[in-house]
Amino acid sequence: MAQEKMVAYVAGYTHNDNHGLKIFDVDRMKGRMTERSEVEITNPSYISISHNGKLLYSITDDGVEAYRILADGGLEEINRGPINGMRGCYISTDYEDKFLFVAGYHDGKVTVLSLREDGGIGKITDEIYHKGLGSVAERNFRPHVECVKMTRDNKYLCATDLGMDHIKVYRLDHTTGRLKLADILRSEIESAPRHIKFSVDGKFAYIIHELKNYIDVYSYKEENGQPQFEKLQTISTLNKYHAGGSAASAIQFSEDGNYIFCSNAGDNSVGAFARDQETGLLTKLFVLPISGDYPKDIEVFPDAKYLVSLNHESNSITFFHVNLENKTIIMNGPELYFHKGNCIILHKLQGTEI
Repeated sequence: MAQEKMVAYVAGYTHNDNHGLKIFDVDRMKGRMTERSEVEITNPSYISISHNGKLLYSITDDGVEAYRILADGGLEEINRGPINGMRGCYISTDYEDKFLFVAGYHDGKVTVLSLREDGGIGKITDEIYHKGLGSVAERNFRPHVECVKMTRDNKYLCATDLGMDHIKVYRLDHTTGRLKLADILRSEIESAPRHIKFSVDGKFAYIIHELKNYIDVYSYKEENGQPQFEKLQTISTLNKYHAGGSAASAIQFSEDGNYIFCSNAGDNSVGAFARDQETGLLTKLFVLPISGDYPKDIEVFPDAKYLVSLNHESNSITFFHVNLENKTIIMNGPELYFHKGNCIILHKLQGTEI
């Protein structure tokens, strides 16, 4: 059966070499990647692909940058745009690819930018600074916006604030690009909600919490013009026996939506959960080591038979064969070097087959 070709885009922090974004060819059958080329960009702390699959957006020291994805997976720069604040940590688009959202960890800010017809970055349409103090006025306990993600119905932007231990839900005006607060989901004190992802059908939200190492499962719907979230489950990302100082980091769906994977920095492990698509509830299958230090991000191959871990502190990419039935992962070949990796995306190239 023919399969679409894939590439991997991997982004990390730069030091002496300002080529922070690299492109890899992906072998879907073997679960491996081979570096092909690199892009000159400083500190791309997060990257995202538009929902039409034609554009890649990246954080950079100067703000944000837009690229056109070429037929072979190469990147062609369109333009750059400022965000009028400190360097962001997360970037995403709405489901019509009309607006770009940036999360500001350092300044606690949500920035909205319009997108041009060619996918280029337009003007800033809104800026919102989160305010306040959490339980303790230290690093983690003031506003740190870590993730900005639209609900699947494209009505509300969810901004996770790991310093304030809540998720602000903003209604997006699709004409002006402005945000209006509609709801606040409050997490446990000092739990640090990090990233939020929605199921493909849009009915369930999954929020991974960095400091308390668990995933909250919510149902979501809109009722009478208001967002309705109901917490259904809290499940640990760790084993009962685990390394101290763990920080839950990445959360990813399998392509079929039947499984969720997460990574735990500090504990240096990856967890797998079976997901009931009717109820949204998770069942833990395993939590196992990833042979690297501080797995900042992970990616799962389309058939969920292979997994890639991007390990920030050991400057490595490690590969695994996944057996969900046996609840095991096995190292799949040697690690690759990658300096201070922060984000990885596996991307199917449109109109290509192997």
